[in-house]
Amino acid sequence: MPVKQAEFIVSNSDPALCPAPDRPEYAFIGRSNVGKSSLINMLTGRHSLAKISGKPGKTQLINHFIIDNEWYLVDLPGYGYAQVSKSEREKFAGLINGYLTGRPNLLCIFVLVDARIPPQKIDLDFMTNLGDRELPFVIVFTKTEKLGATKLQAMLDTYRAALLETWAEVPQWFITSAVTATGREEILDFIRPLNDEFKSNERVPVRKLKKE
Repeated sequence: MPVKQAEFIVSNSDPALCPAPDRPEYAFIGRSNVGKSSLINMLTGRHSLAKISGKPGKTQLINHFIIDNEWYLVDLPGYGYAQVSKSEREKFAGLINGYLTGRPNLLCIFVLVDARIPPQKIDLDFMTNLGDRELPFVIVFTKTEKLGATKLQAMLDTYRAALLETWAEVPQWFITSAVTATGREEILDFIRPLNDEFKSNERVPVRKLKKE
């Protein structure tokens, strides 16, 4: 499913001001400096659609893009950046929570994780919170071009073990690289049938359930 057109629509700090929920929507989120903007640009084939910054925490608003006039891609603020003040973190948390729980057309949340870093409590807790609220999500491992095949597999095994401490099954994940375009087709092919379900007014089920 190649992307033919991708356009920025709006940035805002109030979920109530997001575009009308008339199209399927997919949110991308992760810790600051995880490579979110680069991934979005890689998926859409646009080098500067999402602004890339050397300063972590640059994204501070809900950013909506429309893809092929068919679905919304949403760039959310990062979380867990230590140099952001406590009040700013609380503001971002409120913004993110309000968005995630207030969009009836939100079909899936793509949680980005830097493949070079061992499982972090903040990421695992964020996923657990999504599961508690029955919000569908998948994991996207980024920057995998920086690892060899052996190290990448070792990282995946470690992450699988960490997830199975909480989850009955490992949530679906994607291996990606903004440099080599690894994972691009897999993610876009994942989105396509969900768009079809939305058109037929079928609610997307939660794919994985946590252990009791």
